[in-house]
Amino acid sequence: MKLNQVLALSIWISGILFLRDGVGQSRLQFNQTAGKLSSSAKVSDWLRFNGPNDDACSPETNLLLDWSEEEPKLVWALEKGDGYSSPAISQNILVLFHRMDGQEMIEARNAENGRLLWDYSYPVEYRDRYGYLNGPRASPVIIDNLVYAHGVTAWITCLELRTGKVVWRRNLREEFGIPQNFFGKGSNPISAGGCLIINLGGSENRSVVGLDFKTGLTKWVLKDEWGASYSSPRRAKINDKEVCLVFAGGEGRPSTGGLIVLDPKNGRKLSRFPWRSKSYESVNAVPPIPLPENRVYLSECYEKGSVVLSFDKTYQPRIEWENPDLNIHWMTPVLKGDLLYGISGRHQRGANLYCVNHLNGKVLWKEPVTWSDEWDGRRFQLELFRGSLLAVGKEGNDFIGLSELGSLITLKLNHETWRLVSKKQLFFASGTWTMPALSRGLLYIMQNELDRITGNGPRLLCYDLRKQK
Repeated sequence: MKLNQVLALSIWISGILFLRDGVGQSRLQFNQTAGKLSSSAKVSDWLRFNGPNDDACSPETNLLLDWSEEEPKLVWALEKGDGYSSPAISQNILVLFHRMDGQEMIEARNAENGRLLWDYSYPVEYRDRYGYLNGPRASPVIIDNLVYAHGVTAWITCLELRTGKVVWRRNLREEFGIPQNFFGKGSNPISAGGCLIINLGGSENRSVVGLDFKTGLTKWVLKDEWGASYSSPRRAKINDKEVCLVFAGGEGRPSTGGLIVLDPKNGRKLSRFPWRSKSYESVNAVPPIPLPENRVYLSECYEKGSVVLSFDKTYQPRIEWENPDLNIHWMTPVLKGDLLYGISGRHQRGANLYCVNHLNGKVLWKEPVTWSDEWDGRRFQLELFRGSLLAVGKEGNDFIGLSELGSLITLKLNHETWRLVSKKQLFFASGTWTMPALSRGLLYIMQNELDRITGNGPRLLCYDLRKQK
């Protein structure tokens, strides 16, 4: 090939890459470079929607949590489509899962600056029966160098993290006869026992499935009449054995559901405990919380509220205590020693943050988190409402909270009370039900609906929490 042909080809290829890159970046607004990460800071990846240990806790340190002198700065913002999914982050690659222009889209972006690395999309037909968003509910999961995305219509897609190359795909809805249920598919997959485990809720009582990571082939199917809920499975250790906790229960008449304890290696059912409202229009949505000494905490918001179970050597459950007033709608309660923090309340008004001693069920305090703030010259009385909590740092009592209207706060929590440390109104948009993700000192916020003040549509926002002093 002659030199001028080589140059022409190079220019043509560069042009294609530039155009492709330009299309990918058109939704991106880059504000500023993030601060330098302290060499002494403890950092982590964010591999799944509840963080590195799947417990709504982050081990990260050297974080800017007091904003009296300096507020967290917006690093970049990205326009996004429909959905309630949170990002997953590994190896400085952020994976976003959402729906735009009738397509469910999986995007990989540079976690520091938001630049597009690759994307993959496929058409999806779904309309929410209750008027909620029509995008994915489940968040992407990163396991080693593979990404798994579980869509609102039960497509499961596996891609290479660095390249976006499709490894395998399966239409679980067609294969297993999965109904749409109330709000589409919403349970997050989990890695346990060498399997990718999904609360399936298919026909013929096919309740839970274990898939091979690399091929997607079915390794086992657990049969139970309890279908797919909107809770996500958890790993736990009971009787010194790794188990998987599935808080199941989908749409059906009569309404049934509860906790299934299974062996993740083969799908064998070890235990079963019913815990579900009798109301037809109800769901189980809170992840089960493993507790010390072979115990598990469950909560739902429609009737039964909270319960702590203990399991004997044969995995038979026994109720240790229960409390119908500790009724969490969907947030993940946070375990800190003997204390458990959660937000109870079926509706926005009347939601209360509570602290309970999980050993005996004693409620130490329970009240709304409220404050006043000013926005564009107007005074507002605000609350955490049915927000999210993220515990930060291995030691201490520091928490990050995100209200369902877009208020970002930091708090100190202990057995006596709560104390608001700092607050920042990011936007006024309902449906802010996705817990923030935190990785390498950067906080990622999902604005899922229209900002009623500025008119900004749904966005992914990256804020710098790296402490510089």
